[in-house]
Amino acid sequence: MSSLSTGSGSATPPRYELIIWWSDEDEAFIVEVPELPGCAADGPTYEEAVAQARRVISEWIQTATEMGRPIPEPRGRLLFA
Repeated sequence: MSSLSTGSGSATPPRYELIIWWSDEDEAFIVEVPELPGCAADGPTYEEAVAQARRVISEWIQTATEMGRPIPEPRGRLLFA
């Protein structure tokens, strides 16, 4: 089991890589979390998109935990480019 925290205490949040870009089509910043399949968020500003991604990461981890699925450990910088 991972030592990741999803609560609102003083624990350090998981440090997953975020891929962030502006979408003209959506008129929003899009955030993907490549280490967590299907985990993505958006927001009208960079800051709001990242804040929403933090919430979605916590929800992803909570759901996976409830379903008994493994939680990937953050691996740091991934080399996609």
